[in-house]
Amino acid sequence: MPMTFDGIQDYAAALEQRGELHSIGVEVDPELEMTEIADRVLRAGGPALRFEKPRGHRWPVLMNLFGTLERMAFALGVEELDDIGRRLEDLLRTQPPTSLLDKLRALPRLAEMASWAPRSVGDGPCQEVVAEDPSLLDLPALKCWPGDGGRFLTLPIVITRHPETGQRNVGMYRMQIYDARTTGMHWHPHKVGAEHYRRHEEMGSRMPVAVALGCDPAVIYAATAPLPEEFDEMLFAGFLRQRAVDMVPCRTVELEAPADAEFVLEGYVEPGERRREGPFGDHTGYYSPADDFPVFRLTALTRRDQPVYPATVVGRPPKEDCFLGKATERIFLPLLRMQLPEIIDINLPVEGIFHNLALVRIRKRYPGHAYKVMHALWGLGQMMFTKIIAVVDEEVDVQNLSEVIWRIGNNIDPERDICFVRGPVDILDHASRLPGLGSKMGIDATRKWPEEGFSRPWPAAIEMDGEVRARVDALWAQLGLEGRT
Repeated sequence: MPMTFDGIQDYAAALEQRGELHSIGVEVDPELEMTEIADRVLRAGGPALRFEKPRGHRWPVLMNLFGTLERMAFALGVEELDDIGRRLEDLLRTQPPTSLLDKLRALPRLAEMASWAPRSVGDGPCQEVVAEDPSLLDLPALKCWPGDGGRFLTLPIVITRHPETGQRNVGMYRMQIYDARTTGMHWHPHKVGAEHYRRHEEMGSRMPVAVALGCDPAVIYAATAPLPEEFDEMLFAGFLRQRAVDMVPCRTVELEAPADAEFVLEGYVEPGERRREGPFGDHTGYYSPADDFPVFRLTALTRRDQPVYPATVVGRPPKEDCFLGKATERIFLPLLRMQLPEIIDINLPVEGIFHNLALVRIRKRYPGHAYKVMHALWGLGQMMFTKIIAVVDEEVDVQNLSEVIWRIGNNIDPERDICFVRGPVDILDHASRLPGLGSKMGIDATRKWPEEGFSRPWPAAIEMDGEVRARVDALWAQLGLEGRT
């Protein structure tokens, strides 16, 4: 069983026990100052931060909760993120029982899976206090960068339902605070929350929304995960935790929110209403421009009696979202392999903003295999946003950027081995010819075969003889080079 947490304060306490949480007792301004401090600490590989005295506000602020790969794994209760991927692969490869004996053997696994489903409960810590005069201005929300259009909720868990099917969606979309009762709702057209809103607009109906702030880390991660549209993120969080997420009914909207949240904002979005949102210093490292987005209107604010406010900063990598993205890379690799078994490994480098560059290691089996992999990946969910896919042979370690660049530089003839296609790109891609529509590049950096029209001999890579390496290993202690190599 993974180590799991009863909310974000329980997780923060566990980090403190590990020496990975630092409390700051001096007054710090949520406008720009917290960002600068958190950014310096994260770049140095430092601890999570608890700002005890946010200027002008009474509730502490937690930041940098997922700021290293090791901390990200700890947040999800595992030694390494690949452990979750292996567990997911094992689950998906489970064969349906055929005989009575098979069915009896499957009962424990079925009971385990049932225990992951979200569970409705009467009340929870998130409703210990119901604000009489709710105001978003009470929240110590950050203004992260000088050019930002205002203060933003940067770690909100946004809960909606499809107006016809009732299917729940849980996503993470930034929210600019306009005033005490309204925010922007930054739904990109490709997101499921945006699709729910489009359906409400077609029906002319008001869309209920609940926003949870500060949940168990598994719930926070699940809100960012690239799950199929019909898959409940709360069930996925239960899989990560290996126990159900408790959900409580909201007070003013017909939705449920995680019981362990620090704050829950209840409200609605009117069909057809738009307001200018942004600019915002985004995860690309550039400001996304101001544009018109739907408006969230607050109807209730509930909270814990002594809450903390969670926040994160995005911007030029590395930032905290890089480690959430790396979790996705490792957890969902087995699913990619089930679709494309020739894939051995994949690296989405943080410098490539995840959706801009993918390095793919394959077991090449036939001519043109690299191109088949590229086009298949572009057809899989959010991989459609990947601007550059580079495919290499099975002996190449795609986690070693130095090796990958060496292989690409040596192994391609640009005219022959690069292809361009058009299709959807991330809406934040400022370089595309149109918003959300642009081109993508595939690079075949695999060894070229005669069947691919390559008639010259392919050279062997330089490598020292194994026996020589062993002899030098045996001599090493006598060479006087300890500490100098």
